[in-house]
Amino acid sequence: MGHLSTSERVCSKTPVIPGDASPPPLLARRSKLQANGDAQQVRRGEDSSPELPPRPKFAPPRQDSQSSRGVIPKDIVDHVPKDKINLQEYTRTFVGDRVFGIQFKAPLKWDKVIQISLLHLAALVCLFTYPLRELNIYTTIWSFFVGGVAGFGVTAGAHRFWTHRSYKANPVLRSILMVCYCVAGQNTLYDWVRDHRVHHKYSETDADPHNANRGFFFAHVGWLMMLKHPDVLRRGRQIDMTDILADPVIRFHQKYFIPLKTFFCFILPTVIPVYCWGETWALAFIQQCLFRYVSSLNFTWSVNSAAHMWGSRPYDKRIMPSENIYVSVLAMGEGWHNYHHVFPWDYKAAELGNYTVNFTTMVLDAFHKLGWAWNMKQPSKELVRRTLEKYGDGTHASQEGKDGKDPAQVAATQMVGHFHYAEVPDPELEYDAESSSTESAKLDENENEGERMKKSKSKCA
Repeated sequence: MGHLSTSERVCSKTPVIPGDASPPPLLARRSKLQANGDAQQVRRGEDSSPELPPRPKFAPPRQDSQSSRGVIPKDIVDHVPKDKINLQEYTRTFVGDRVFGIQFKAPLKWDKVIQISLLHLAALVCLFTYPLRELNIYTTIWSFFVGGVAGFGVTAGAHRFWTHRSYKANPVLRSILMVCYCVAGQNTLYDWVRDHRVHHKYSETDADPHNANRGFFFAHVGWLMMLKHPDVLRRGRQIDMTDILADPVIRFHQKYFIPLKTFFCFILPTVIPVYCWGETWALAFIQQCLFRYVSSLNFTWSVNSAAHMWGSRPYDKRIMPSENIYVSVLAMGEGWHNYHHVFPWDYKAAELGNYTVNFTTMVLDAFHKLGWAWNMKQPSKELVRRTLEKYGDGTHASQEGKDGKDPAQVAATQMVGHFHYAEVPDPELEYDAESSSTESAKLDENENEGERMKKSKSKCA
């Protein structure tokens, strides 16, 4: 979870990736198509190929020969991130940088290394030099409030609603969620949702954007400082994002992402303390654009790192995501991560029946009573019981003392695999981003079958 910048988006207005331009013989045919008012791209090297049908403005990228050619349809060039990169060339040149004798597994994104490092360094310097005598209680309360708004936008909006579709919301609530998400100052909703759906489908593999098997730092923030593994891009193209691009709220967010993020994350939170209770510009900026922003980012990142490495696994001992109460407090209920990775479509993101460490669920229940949110999904108690009895590590409250063993000691001896196991599928199957029956799973089977056929043929030869 969590993104800092828009570097992963393709912002060029040119519909062809550099180094993959169309050859001159097609210029005549391209001009003819444009003269007829048809904006379709022409497949390179196939002058007689039939024209492709027209597409809606925000349709998802085609999985056809154009994708492998690196050609980006002009109508979605500003909305689809890196989906049309020449993956073969990307993989061929994917060589880790070596810095001060340290060999990295991926090329570094130096602009992000510098930006993230300077942001945290500035926050630390201001923390140690902050004039405590001038600390204003109203500004402090305001910082916590804005941080809570940002956290709600990430947890209830980007995560539970748009990524997992764990409940339904009316246009008013969707707009509120979008604005709250803008306060968090992370990446576009499209990028956030795509990366998180890939994370769930291929958790702890090379296709996981923040694979925890590569260490705490990489899972926490290092993944934002490096180019994505080729498997992340390859699997990301197989994720169904049609529901995201079909949402007018998402389209508005995509179109005005930069001004929305700048205004709601930095300008408005800084201006209000100055004009409402006389805070100085410098201290308002430090509290909002440094302290609150950096804290919010790290709270979100902790779900990718700490909640995948430390804690109990009462629902599935075979996976790395864990129940971590500290992350739950910081991330407003997102730290019950072992449960979440088993039942990702539960709107509570936890089995908990109270709001003690799940503030997001409390607010969502309030919107549910207003009628703005409905179809709040959650598994039956019987399904949860069967799952934890079959795969759990014995630390669940219902299993304590059953076999006379200390649950903590049992959990400490459990072996956690480095493979992704199938999650309990959404019973409504509204989208198949995580179901084991998705098209990408079928592609996996086809690839494995192809490998087996090649081996059998080589043995026969």
